[in-house]
Amino acid sequence: MKKIEAIIKPYKLDEVKSTLAELNIFGMTISEVKGFGQQKGHTELYRGAEYQIGFVPKIKIEIVTAEEKVDEIVNSIISVAKTGKMGDGKIFILNVDETIRIRTGERGEIAV
Repeated sequence: MKKIEAIIKPYKLDEVKSTLAELNIFGMTISEVKGFGQQKGHTELYRGAEYQIGFVPKIKIEIVTAEEKVDEIVNSIISVAKTGKMGDGKIFILNVDETIRIRTGERGEIAV
C-alpha cells in the first residue's frame, strides 16, 4: 500500500475531489496547512502598508491506496491542480506497512 500526500492550492480542492470521485476514490483526509517553497511567501497590502507573508495557505490531501492505483491518482491530481505557475504544490508517495480499521480490526488493503 502507498500513502499519497498532495499539497495543493486551496481553490483547487473541489476540482481535485471531483476528479478523484470519478476514480471511485472517496477516502481521504484534508488538512489546511501553511508553508513555503521556492515562493518564499508573498507580499500583501493592508491599509496602504505592504507586508511580507512568510507562509502561504495550502491544502494537504492524504490518500492511502493500493499500489496499482497510485499512478492513476497522481496523474488525476496533477491534471487539475497544475496551473503552470510557481506554488502549484507537491506530491509525496510513501510506503504504508500496515493499515488497521479500529472498528472491526480488519488489516491491510481491506481496511482502507
